[in-house]
Amino acid sequence: QVRLVESGGGPVQSGGSLRLSCAAPGITYSLYCIGWFRQAPGKERERVAVIDSGGATDYADSAKGRFTLSRDIAKNTLYLQLNSLKPEHPAMYYCAARLQYDSSTCLGLDSHSMRYWGKGTQVTVSS
Repeated sequence: QVRLVESGGGPVQSGGSLRLSCAAPGITYSLYCIGWFRQAPGKERERVAVIDSGGATDYADSAKGRFTLSRDIAKNTLYLQLNSLKPEHPAMYYCAARLQYDSSTCLGLDSHSMRYWGKGTQVTVSS
């Protein structure tokens, strides 16, 4: 059974950084796409970044150059480094996963494509 538990969210000042963690004890990384999504109040849940079984990452345009996705397979943990946070970045950040079937499965995923979800961790940015 896949279980995803996020942590690391909290308040941060504009321009600051946070590192989010997703503990995924039930995940076999060779079988899954896993990544981060975020949802701001009144908006749809959107992809931030996803990593495939081979370690290739797929970032949303808004995340490129500012956020970094990584994983520690030995610790069964996924990370999202958030840098240069802006007031428009506050949101609930979710860890999500789905099975990967081929090399293109993990590209351009939207929230409806993901099978497993954590409960989220809140990020707030003050100016």
